[in-house]
Amino acid sequence: MHTNRWRRSLSVTPIAWLMLIFLVTLAGLFGSPFDRAKAADKIGPAVYVIPVKQTVESGLQSFLERAYGEAEEAKAEHVILVINTLGGKVVNAEQIGHFIRENKIPTTAFVEGKAVSAGTYIALNADNIVMQPGSTIGAAAVVDGSGDLIDNPKTVSFWTSEMSESAGLHGRDKSIAAAMVDPNVVLALKDKIGRDKQKGDILSLTASEAEKLGYSEHTASNVDEVVKWLGLEGRTQIEVEPTLAENAARWLINPVVMTVLLILGIAGIVIEMLVPGFGAPGIIGLISFGLYFFGHYVAGFAGMESVVLFIIGIAMLVIEVFVPSFGILGILGSTALIAGVVTAASDPMTAFISIVIALVAAIILIVIFVRMNKSRGIWNKFILRDKLTTEQGFVSAELKDSLLGLEGTTITPLRPAGTVILGDKRIDVVTSGEFIDANRVVTVIKAEGTWVVVKEVTK
Repeated sequence: MHTNRWRRSLSVTPIAWLMLIFLVTLAGLFGSPFDRAKAADKIGPAVYVIPVKQTVESGLQSFLERAYGEAEEAKAEHVILVINTLGGKVVNAEQIGHFIRENKIPTTAFVEGKAVSAGTYIALNADNIVMQPGSTIGAAAVVDGSGDLIDNPKTVSFWTSEMSESAGLHGRDKSIAAAMVDPNVVLALKDKIGRDKQKGDILSLTASEAEKLGYSEHTASNVDEVVKWLGLEGRTQIEVEPTLAENAARWLINPVVMTVLLILGIAGIVIEMLVPGFGAPGIIGLISFGLYFFGHYVAGFAGMESVVLFIIGIAMLVIEVFVPSFGILGILGSTALIAGVVTAASDPMTAFISIVIALVAAIILIVIFVRMNKSRGIWNKFILRDKLTTEQGFVSAELKDSLLGLEGTTITPLRPAGTVILGDKRIDVVTSGEFIDANRVVTVIKAEGTWVVVKEVTK
């Protein structure tokens, strides 16, 4: 019996290995994000044009790191960031800004439409800022997910100092950067741009205003004009676009999508283990986990260590089902599984919240599915449900129904159990509770299965 259980556990654990194969296949299909700049050495010095036209979040950060990596590998002369974004997460903007300022390739931020909030911070960390006519920069106040201003003094102070520091890197007025963040800052700017920054307002500048205040070095209509202004005419322009994998990763690492993938992954794998034979839940679970790790791998957050931790966790949980270890394997497996998911994410706390929500939702789905398929569950392998009834022709012992009404003599006292002679057979009997001495006449008043009840015959 134990051998069969162990073999079954080994037949289920390949689900984990299939997930690894699925992830590796996806990675091979789309290619590593850092292996694409192969031909740049053949075309000489180049200008890399990199778009920043999406929400500032972890996916953009990963894309920019990949794009700059290609530019460095190609020994690019200059990088032009074409910015048109309404902002995004402060933490990612801060990391992107520091990455740009520390990069050895000179960078020019070309504000094509709007460089709002986090987009302003990214632009301030570039060596130059060039703006398109009609574009704007500023409005970098910290807001929550609903778009409402965050008035926490520590948060406002931190972001104000970050913006001011970035502005000061290239000699820009730090007080103007502070006015883009803090509504309490008041500035007299009427003599320069025709209006003052009043208390309660968040400063935003047009292209002409930015140039007057030194927040833009030039105004240009397109990238070609920016290149000409930089004195880099004749250089090859290489436009770097997000790959299919990076676009997919941006969607897959969204917290809502991430949580849904975890729900489907957990529910699918557990259902396939508990109610084997369907195939579809296991496949859905495998694909969901594969997409989760693929998205975070392409975004640059998940390494193979996260995948290995997750696979070890799944394997331990499967083994625990078939080879009980008093919960030790279950605890270790759960810990490894959670660690794999959390370490693969950009924000561990967000990932932890997602997996808690996913576990609750998955348990609900599992319970519903198991209730709908009670007869197919793996627990049926360990529970004897067949009944050997009399109606089916099974008799567990000789029936005594034919003794009902017969008289016999007690050969032992009945206290209340004892033995009587009925005809030529010795029969074990009981009374209804009274005691009857030996050598007394009794009659059978009840015979149910093997249970024979007698009472004394009185004359």
